Amino acid sequence: MALQHIVKKFSIFIFIGFLLSACTRIGSTEMGLGLLPSMDAFNTKDTIIQVVTETVDRPDTLRIFGQDDQIIGNISNDPVFGSTTASLYFQLNPSLFPYTTRGAKDSVIVDSAVLILAYKGAYGDTSAPLTLNLRRLSAATPLSRDSIVASNYPELYNYQTDAILANPYLLDFARVRDSVINRFESTKNQIRIKLNSSFANLFIKGFDSTVYKNDTTFRQAFPGFVLTTNAGSNVLVKISLLSPETKLGLYYSTNSTTEVGKRDTVVDYFRFGLNENSFANFVKRNRAGSEVARHFGVPNDSLIYVQTSPGTMVKIKVPGLKNFANKIIHRAELIAEQVPDANAALDVIFTAPNYLFLGANDSANNQLRNIPNDFQGTFNSSQFVQFGGYRINKTVQGFNSVATYNFDVSRYVQGVISRKDSIFDMRIIAPVNDTIKFVPPYPNNYMSSKDYLTSSFGNQPAMGRVRLGGGSHSKFKMRIRIYYSDL
Repeated sequence: MALQHIVKKFSIFIFIGFLLSACTRIGSTEMGLGLLPSMDAFNTKDTIIQVVTETVDRPDTLRIFGQDDQIIGNISNDPVFGSTTASLYFQLNPSLFPYTTRGAKDSVIVDSAVLILAYKGAYGDTSAPLTLNLRRLSAATPLSRDSIVASNYPELYNYQTDAILANPYLLDFARVRDSVINRFESTKNQIRIKLNSSFANLFIKGFDSTVYKNDTTFRQAFPGFVLTTNAGSNVLVKISLLSPETKLGLYYSTNSTTEVGKRDTVVDYFRFGLNENSFANFVKRNRAGSEVARHFGVPNDSLIYVQTSPGTMVKIKVPGLKNFANKIIHRAELIAEQVPDANAALDVIFTAPNYLFLGANDSANNQLRNIPNDFQGTFNSSQFVQFGGYRINKTVQGFNSVATYNFDVSRYVQGVISRKDSIFDMRIIAPVNDTIKFVPPYPNNYMSSKDYLTSSFGNQPAMGRVRLGGGSHSKFKMRIRIYYSDL
């Protein structure tokens, strides 16, 4: 009897296992079964919906704001996406106008003037130094004060430079994070460019009370700084203008104002003020001769390319949704995977974007909008994370650290097959300060507003690019995977 009881229990176990294998079509997934809502292991099935993909240039205007990290540098050797140049134009002011040096004017002895920049990191190849060039902006082309410039169209403004303010500066990435300790500072992560002595004298003794009377007279005498880099490098650098560590330091000595016969060594700082100073950060792409240039506008391409603004984007069509029968959708996710480069070092140097946005193309209004019902706005933090888009590095097809992006489109798919909601073509972008049309979830989808994908969500201007598998790729196929139950 005991043996019969054991055999009976074992037979039941085998039978249940058979049911689980025979009644489901659930394959391997990036998610655990426990994360699939309303999962019924006996009745839930899965299927793959094919997508059609195409890479296009994205000519939208990039805006870089004062609170963003500013980008300088040069990428000369990226065979996949081409070259990039980034330059910075900005002004720094004394804390108050009118400004005067301390002590009696005729007692002032000039030491030096140093432009100090807050270093926030780099993108690209940091194995070799980057040469920085500092010049003065020409008074003939002053900076705009009442608007943020279009950062990817420098030719619209044609800013000119004149005098060289400093010798070329070699930014050594191995040392830029070292501590700086002197009688005035104890800090680190600084780029310190010493101005030529003639300009140190100009700032400390040459400019009189007329120049330093107010912001307007100072700007007329000194329109601003221009920071550029030499071609031939392969790196972009982030600088924060708003950081208190970014400043022009004027170092000098003067007769003491407290002790007769003594001299004081002092420093005065000019800084960037968001509401007082103007700036322009230009980022220019050149994709001539690159791999991506050969893939623009190729229908149903097996390779697609996303570059952080100013960049490229991907068009996605999902024709299979039109005739998908009505089901209970447990989860539908669009899966995008990086196609590793044959030169593995390229993917290490030029990393994939931190965040990709999946949107819908509102063709009637020619604008990008949210995926209906699933993307519920940046202000809804939990839903924002659930929708997906942040880079996850995984082992895929035998490759380690492959950038993957998953997007939850469950509610959108359910609405299409159950209510016959509109089917939208989709877009993937790597946003930086982008504005989208936001339509609330059903049943409040009769209204709309604007939502903002700022740099705080993960991407800095120009930093990040990825080659993804398209809908026809043999190994890294972009697809929509749907987990469902029959009605």
